[in-house]
Amino acid sequence: MLDSSAVAEPVRAKLPWLLVAGSAILLALVLYLIFGAYVPTKRRVVLLEAELRQIYQREAELQTRLTQQEQQAALREKTLSAERDDLARRLRELQALFPGTKGR
Repeated sequence: MLDSSAVAEPVRAKLPWLLVAGSAILLALVLYLIFGAYVPTKRRVVLLEAELRQIYQREAELQTRLTQQEQQAALREKTLSAERDDLARRLRELQALFPGTKGR
């Protein structure tokens, strides 16, 4: 029964080398994408996000400083306007005291 040569010799499965080569290439491509492209890109994204946070913080500081300067300028303008009005009032009072000196 088991005399036949086909049954007596175990059949050895042939490994499809094209499939092995394709799998190795696919593995190499995946590893490249993960370590060669994704990780450095992710690192760059993290650095850009940190830089963006710094820029937003600087912009907020500048915005605060601008608001303070605008408030100071408005206060100076108000003070100057009050001083100008006070001088104009004093001038009118002095002109009222000395009516003959108005034309000089």
